[in-house]
Amino acid sequence: MNAVSNPLLGSWRLRRWEVGYADGRPASLPYGADALGLLVYAGDGWMSAAIARAGRNKLASESVRSAPPEQRLAAFEGYFHYAGRYALESGSAGLFVVHRVTMSLNPNFVGSEQRRRVEFDAAGRLTLSADDLLPGTQVLRHHRLLWQRDEA
Repeated sequence: MNAVSNPLLGSWRLRRWEVGYADGRPASLPYGADALGLLVYAGDGWMSAAIARAGRNKLASESVRSAPPEQRLAAFEGYFHYAGRYALESGSAGLFVVHRVTMSLNPNFVGSEQRRRVEFDAAGRLTLSADDLLPGTQVLRHHRLLWQRDEA
């Protein structure tokens, strides 16, 4: 794969993750306005996505295994990650990327396919978006993640 056949190749930094709701409630920012994220698409068909709340507290111990349970829970709740194979799909509905999750902080994601609409703006920023239901409800929500190529 090359940049012409695959415009996702490379590393991307998160600029914003916003969730809108079909029932009219205000949009939310799952990890805050200053969330951090890194998204990597490799030429061999593997990807990795990590997102974290900025300013997470350090653990009281060097090992997460010996940290107090409330600190472990806070670390889990402030961080999101999954990785796996990916494929691009192009059709009349536009360009999509399908992430086939093989590992994840959340074990429920393993074995799932995460399908995202792919859009680029005039500045070359990447937007990945998807819809799902708010857990435990029938409220549709729309995830919109804005990424900027990491030039570092």
